[in-house]
Amino acid sequence: MSQTLRDARTYEEQRERFISPLNRPAFHLSARVGWMNDPNGFCYYQGKYHMFYQYYPYDSHWGPMHWGHAVSRDLLHWAYLPAVLAPDVSYDHAGCFSGSAVELPDGQHLLMYTGVSREMADNGALRDVQTQALAVGDGVNYRKYQHNPVLTSDDLPPGGSRVHFRDPKMWREADGSYRMVAVNLAEKGGGQVLLYRSEDGYHWAFVSVLAENRDRIGVMWECPDLFSLDGKDVLLASAQDMLPKGFEYHNGNGAFYLIGRVDHASGRFLEESDHAADYGIDFYAPQTVLTPDGRRVMIGWMQNWDTCNLHTPSTAWFGQMSLPRELHVKNGILYQTPLRELDALRRERVEHRDVTVENGEMTLPGVSGRTVDLEIALEAGDYARFAVWFAKNRDYHTGVSFRPHESVLKIDRKFSGSRRAIIHQRRAKVRHEHGRLKLRLILDRYSVEVFINDGEKVMSATLYTELNADEIAFFADGKATFSVTKYTLAD
Repeated sequence: MSQTLRDARTYEEQRERFISPLNRPAFHLSARVGWMNDPNGFCYYQGKYHMFYQYYPYDSHWGPMHWGHAVSRDLLHWAYLPAVLAPDVSYDHAGCFSGSAVELPDGQHLLMYTGVSREMADNGALRDVQTQALAVGDGVNYRKYQHNPVLTSDDLPPGGSRVHFRDPKMWREADGSYRMVAVNLAEKGGGQVLLYRSEDGYHWAFVSVLAENRDRIGVMWECPDLFSLDGKDVLLASAQDMLPKGFEYHNGNGAFYLIGRVDHASGRFLEESDHAADYGIDFYAPQTVLTPDGRRVMIGWMQNWDTCNLHTPSTAWFGQMSLPRELHVKNGILYQTPLRELDALRRERVEHRDVTVENGEMTLPGVSGRTVDLEIALEAGDYARFAVWFAKNRDYHTGVSFRPHESVLKIDRKFSGSRRAIIHQRRAKVRHEHGRLKLRLILDRYSVEVFINDGEKVMSATLYTELNADEIAFFADGKATFSVTKYTLAD
């Protein structure tokens, strides 16, 4: 173990003692200390789910990337393990970027990650060079492969950038061989997803350009994931510098998916549909895992690159993951529903049926809290707008509002207590019948995730409103009738 990694492990263990569990999310994974971004190496290994993550333990702002590590048996309760990678050798001295994990036939755990080094360009400026590297271990300790890097610019297609070549996601095929997708910046057209093959997990060869941006969704693509589900193939990725496409994408950075099929003869992904993976403010770089009982589950970084560096340096931790979401494909849409294990955390059921709110605001007995599972069934009615406000007190609230005549659902956190000019609102087009709409809101201290029409769309947002703001209220412009079921979420 290098001194760099040993120092990181010592620091995180000591610093963690100063962070109260009550100042963290209750059931979302957050940074052990310091900074967290992309999920890495999301997998099931030796009876536990493992989540590695992009990590800078020494500051709550981005720095030279390490890999943090946590494990769970239910994807809701996480235990931290020591950091597993640090930027400590020549090919990754500028950072150990995102990657993935598989179990080898001998039971060892293989990690693949992007190593970042810096070189001087012809004009005298420093630039990053990205290659792919391996580490092998036992679920706690890992050693870097002696023949790293295993993929370099020599393994790129013509015109591929050696500066933007990252985020390998590998898996094992039924015949025992391995596949991997990584992203790369093409000379023209923006990001592209590359497909690689290996017989043993250590020696890799380029197969094909699987998918190309062609200047459609942002510029560079990041963090790909490829899997089969419900008779279709799904390609996940995240795009930088997007322009809006109606309500489908937002300005900035966001996750998206392509649904279609892989043509194995040509090595190409044949697209049938494309959509945003999340229509809210904070969701990026998702990875998926196949659970032992056959479910495809996705977790993303619940944050936004354009708003993630506005907190004070004294913040003890920054960055959390989304709720684990079970995935299904229906009619060209990737449906996402909260992990079913969340139901075991439900307590104190409160139900109100056929409630009417008219031209104003109301609260309901027993409906409040900041760790809440809230189901709302909105009926057809004569209203221009219906809203639910949460994390609320006299000064603050965050809200979700629906305008049936526009078929638009909006999430809005401008009154959440932020003093910064950050992104506060997102909107999504939603299907409804004369104003009938189903919503499920999951609140966990510093976040909300809104599941629309049984997971047809999701809107996620972080919020840092003081925790004593725990009221929930309902509002209508006009006359709206709804039913609500509320659970407190607790161990």
